[in-house]
Amino acid sequence: MDINRLREIREDKDLLQKDVARELNIKQQQYSEYEIGKRLIPITYLSELADFYNVSIDYLLNKTNVRTPYPKNK
Repeated sequence: MDINRLREIREDKDLLQKDVARELNIKQQQYSEYEIGKRLIPITYLSELADFYNVSIDYLLNKTNVRTPYPKNK
């Protein structure tokens, strides 16, 4: 994961780490460790972050530069 992407998308939304941590129901320190690459992000949190930021997991993982999430299955 491009750790800068995670920070950039948070800052683009004018959010603090504590705001995102609250959304994930984790401590700010834990989220900070995700941003700096000290700790791997569990897939469940990746999914929640993608939904929260309205982007695809591939975007969070720097596999694409397209922010738009994939259509949901019906």
